[in-house]
Amino acid sequence: MRLSDTDHDRVTAAVTQAETATTGEIVTIVAQASDSYHDVSLHWAVLGMLLTLALLAFWPVAADHIYALVDPWAQAPQGALYVIALVLVTLVFLAIRLVLAWAPARLALTPGATKARRVRRRALLLFRAGAEKRTKSATGVLLYLSLAERRAEIIADEAIHSRVPNETWGAAMAAVLTGVRDDRPADGMADAVAQIGTVLAEHFPRRGTPINELPDRLIEL
Repeated sequence: MRLSDTDHDRVTAAVTQAETATTGEIVTIVAQASDSYHDVSLHWAVLGMLLTLALLAFWPVAADHIYALVDPWAQAPQGALYVIALVLVTLVFLAIRLVLAWAPARLALTPGATKARRVRRRALLLFRAGAEKRTKSATGVLLYLSLAERRAEIIADEAIHSRVPNETWGAAMAAVLTGVRDDRPADGMADAVAQIGTVLAEHFPRRGTPINELPDRLIEL
């Protein structure tokens, strides 16, 4: 799902408005996904192979039944049983890999904790590249939304982090996740930006001539 030009304008306007009352700088980034999760499909395929071997060990006559399809009048030799096991685990491995080549299936079978870690890791990388210590007073904040995982992260520069506990961003996180749940990600991000701006204005109020040190526009990856 790509955001429209109107969505971009809505989030950008929210950032511009939020920054009028604070020296803080808000960076907004939305990504389609934070990871491809191909390693997850590999893990499931290996698990399928192990379960297949476990099934053959628990019910060894299954291999005999399979061999009987080829030669119903002879008992399967030991070597043939190993070949059958090898063919079965290979087919299971390939079948799972084929099914999980479809991204939605792969994402659905990815544990929530794994998604959370990947989204957090991607957000940190983007924050370090585009917002961390990029302002004179070290007052940058990143709002990152990963659409596929339906997860968001808010990461603040050290000057903000030292004065604003993580729990303070709860309202902003709730706003962006509500927007995602309702299929209104741009509205959710705009609402979250307003919440972030309120927090920043309280701790880092605007004084003097406004200086825009980081871009207001929404960045879509």
